[in-house]
Amino acid sequence: MAEISTTKTLIVAGLVAFVCAGLVTISAVVLRPYELANIAQEKQARMTAMLRQVPGLTPLLGDAGAAALDARLVHLPTGAYVDGDAAGFDALVSARDETQSRALSTQEDIGGIGRVALHAPVFLVLDDAGEINLLVLPIYAQGYQSTIRAFLALEADLNTIAALSIYAQGETPGLGARIQTSEWQNLWPGKSLVDNTGTLQVTVTRGKATAEHEIDGITGATRSSLAVGNAVRFWLGPTGFGPYLDLLKRGETG
Repeated sequence: MAEISTTKTLIVAGLVAFVCAGLVTISAVVLRPYELANIAQEKQARMTAMLRQVPGLTPLLGDAGAAALDARLVHLPTGAYVDGDAAGFDALVSARDETQSRALSTQEDIGGIGRVALHAPVFLVLDDAGEINLLVLPIYAQGYQSTIRAFLALEADLNTIAALSIYAQGETPGLGARIQTSEWQNLWPGKSLVDNTGTLQVTVTRGKATAEHEIDGITGATRSSLAVGNAVRFWLGPTGFGPYLDLLKRGETG
């Protein structure tokens, strides 16, 4: 009788586990579109809010906000524009497809992302003559507990940060999550990316900034704040948007 009872218990436990696993899977599949929609809405809202903070930009955007941006798709290795749905393109998703991305070496991977997509979107605010007033680059890197995703806006000189807006992160509440506060993000505008030799210098420090190109790290959230700095340095470097920025500066993007 004891053996029969044990068998029944195991069967019931197995059925419960199977049903629960099925419900979790179904919930994940059903809720995934809503999760993606919420991320897209947050992304759009964050970009619009960021653009509103850039001096003199509001009249150019009007009521359209981020929708007034000219979205284009860039082939990262060459920096050239290519055809594609730039507005709906997600470089992080594309990086998971081995046919649409490449693996990064340890030396290259300062953002801790493993792979980088071959393409990425850029967003431009153009004047009537077609010249760039503002360039917005989507960037991301691995933080302490999550992938940190942000928009980095550059002024027309392509060397001065106009704004930084983090729109997705899952860092520790009250600690790493402070990277998303306006107080910390407001430290970025006005910082120069490169020095007089053209070398990329902008960086987040451990503690208080002491140099022109430095941004204060967040006490108690060192890894999270440094991750944002790594994201900026990676995506502005030769493996990210570096080739594209070089073409823009030379006026060769077409």
